[in-house]
Amino acid sequence: MGNIILIESALSFLGLGIRPPLASWGNMLTGAMDVVWSAPLMAFWPGAAIFATVLGFNLLGDGLQRALDPKGQTALSG
Repeated sequence: MGNIILIESALSFLGLGIRPPLASWGNMLTGAMDVVWSAPLMAFWPGAAIFATVLGFNLLGDGLQRALDPKGQTALSG
């Protein structure tokens, strides 16, 4: 899921994905490039949202894999 979000954001940033006026984090980053020196937070917040969402999905996937994969569990010897 995280990879899909990154790909969609990158394609929208490059102008190959979702077209404005539809909302997309890639479109928000593209719009912020014009004012990045005068209003840097306009580029920071969509980038931070992409980062947090992708990180969250990756951590969720890792946690589910550890919880549901019976081969990944090892017996404690003690």
